[in-house]
Amino acid sequence: MTTTASPASVSLERLTKRFRTPESREVVAVDDISLELDGGSFVTLLGPSGCGKTTTLRMIAGFEAPTSGRILVDGADISRKTPDKREMGMVFQSYALFPHLSVFENVAYGLRLRRQSGKALSQAVERTLELVNLTGLGQRRPSELSGGQQQRVALARAMAIEPRVLLFDEPLSNLDAKLRVSLRAEIRRIQQQLGITSVYVTHDQSEAMALSDVVVVMKDGRIEQAGPPDEVYRRPMTRFVADFIGRANFLEGEVQSSGEDHAEITIQGQPMRVPAAPGVRPGVRATVVVRPESVRIGSGDLRAKVGRSTFLGPLVEYELMLDDEVLLAVDPDWMGKGLHQPGDEIAWSLRPDQAYALPPSAADELAAVDPDAVPVEPAG
Repeated sequence: MTTTASPASVSLERLTKRFRTPESREVVAVDDISLELDGGSFVTLLGPSGCGKTTTLRMIAGFEAPTSGRILVDGADISRKTPDKREMGMVFQSYALFPHLSVFENVAYGLRLRRQSGKALSQAVERTLELVNLTGLGQRRPSELSGGQQQRVALARAMAIEPRVLLFDEPLSNLDAKLRVSLRAEIRRIQQQLGITSVYVTHDQSEAMALSDVVVVMKDGRIEQAGPPDEVYRRPMTRFVADFIGRANFLEGEVQSSGEDHAEITIQGQPMRVPAAPGVRPGVRATVVVRPESVRIGSGDLRAKVGRSTFLGPLVEYELMLDDEVLLAVDPDWMGKGLHQPGDEIAWSLRPDQAYALPPSAADELAAVDPDAVPVEPAG
């Protein structure tokens, strides 16, 4: 199977969606977002329930009409087109297979709607089943398949019509952990092989990091940050992003001086030069994001007591008790040093080049004072 057209670029221009609740309260599900998706890219909308990611996907698919803003594919406005006119395929969380139809007929469904038949239809279905490793299962019913096989059928059905954009609405959430890892690798392989522009919705950060060219982190209907997974992980632009993507420690420090992309900050009484976001300047207290793997155990001038020690095989996770906070650290080199037990006093230090300083955030302060300041969508 090969796509018949060049990968499509997708643009969201100031996209907004408002709902009205039964109590006549207006809810802003998606709040004036703009986003550019390059042709052939795999973009994941990531965030907690109620952040607007599913509503955004449904607007791209045509299942929801925007309140305002536009959706463009290769520069053409498709905002008012019906789903069947958008050249898009969608893979649903619930599989949405027809239980009374065979695997073959489920995959052929979209092709028949496009009035394809005969040998061309059979060849298209067989090629697609081969692509998702379901060769020989065409005559089975969905009830005769495992959950992973059913999801492959749903993927094959979406791809059989050779869409220019492929959409995924949390397609792996109903599967067990091991199968999720296996299928996400398959999804990425197929997407790269075919070069289909893809938009994927999930609340699972590891899924987003493993699959994506671009991760779009959403909160309260807005985009907090968008970028390559490693960039979002290493350089989170807000405390919310840092806390949602992976795990993070947040240490407060006084900014002594700053440059274009770094700052000298006193952390736990020690001056350190760390990468810094715009807005970190002398005279303010910055929040320094420190990933657990960026904490060195057993070396340095800082001291702390071990509050908790968790053995995880390839690494050990520690909670270090500082004066007024707890620092999470992981030690992958424990076999050469042995295990520390709760109550042990140990030396520790930071890898300053792997930390990241954030300025005081008005958005975070608002959320702390009034968590209901920004209404969110009822679901997804």
